[in-house]
Amino acid sequence: MTSVRGSWELMSEESDSLRTSPSVASLSENELPPPSAPAGYVCSLTEDLVAKAREELQEKPEWRLRDVQALRDMVRKECPNLSTSLEDAFLLRFLRARKFDYDRALQLLINYHSCRRSWPEVFNNLRPSALKEVLASGFLTVLPHTDPRGCHVLCLRPDRWIPSNYPITENIRAIYLTLEKLIQSEETQVNGIVILADYKGVSLSKASHFGPFIAKKVIGILQDGFPIRIKAVHVVNEPRIFKGIFAIIKPFLKEKIANRFFLHGSDLNSLHTNLPRNILPREYGGTAGELDITSWNAVLLASEEDFVREFCQPGPPCDSILGQALPPEGLSSEVPCDDSMRAMKSQLYSCY
Repeated sequence: MTSVRGSWELMSEESDSLRTSPSVASLSENELPPPSAPAGYVCSLTEDLVAKAREELQEKPEWRLRDVQALRDMVRKECPNLSTSLEDAFLLRFLRARKFDYDRALQLLINYHSCRRSWPEVFNNLRPSALKEVLASGFLTVLPHTDPRGCHVLCLRPDRWIPSNYPITENIRAIYLTLEKLIQSEETQVNGIVILADYKGVSLSKASHFGPFIAKKVIGILQDGFPIRIKAVHVVNEPRIFKGIFAIIKPFLKEKIANRFFLHGSDLNSLHTNLPRNILPREYGGTAGELDITSWNAVLLASEEDFVREFCQPGPPCDSILGQALPPEGLSSEVPCDDSMRAMKSQLYSCY
């Protein structure tokens, strides 16, 4: 179990080091650097996490930079108009999320940018200072400790949202903002996250705001448009109306994700078999003190400049890539990438 205070500090140091680390490969005297040369990468994973990434994600440290270069070459060749970062650390997120399958990592990267372009109400001007009201409401936070598998726990409390104050898209913006911050950590890229959703007090009128259109968009982003591993979704205190909410959500869920939903009702003992009491606040029968939203809000607000740089700058239109945003039918997200195929694709793309 990792304290989130130390984890958050490490996350900030990590993101700074990944942006400023010197390039791995030095240039010869007569060789000029390419335009917008990607920053070099320095691995921050512990030995245990390196071993976990090798076993679960097919990540091999000795091939890591070669794999990143292969994906970078694919982007340059197949999506030359895609306005995206090509830094090692950024591309690694997509490789890890798709178990180092180059084609699926590229598709995820395309989907990531396409989702951002196609839903401007959520992604335009996405920065912490624009969401202070949502953050102050306590609608979401990240618990101060990870679970036994090293997953951060994202806690959602829809009852804290007052629809007359702001639209539901503001809540979605806050969720996406939090995911963007969490995924900066290599630890999160490998371990994934857990969602704890408390539906206490959610009424029919409030649930009606989360219709099929919103549900399809949100689930599409989480499943196919964002490089994060959702390991479990624990729902507590769900009212009877939640059956209707879940009926809206379920048709859009892949079987793998649907099987990771756990409905506990008011049975906190059931919750504790999955999330131990020592990482939970008192509100959920835990021993980790009162639920605190201020620490995570401070982490987000301290990241204002990063979000302004990433989400608040005018970008070129990406209409030419939107047609590529849907993954092919029947493409499984659990198929590991064959080592020989990885080697062959890496060699092929190094020729371009």
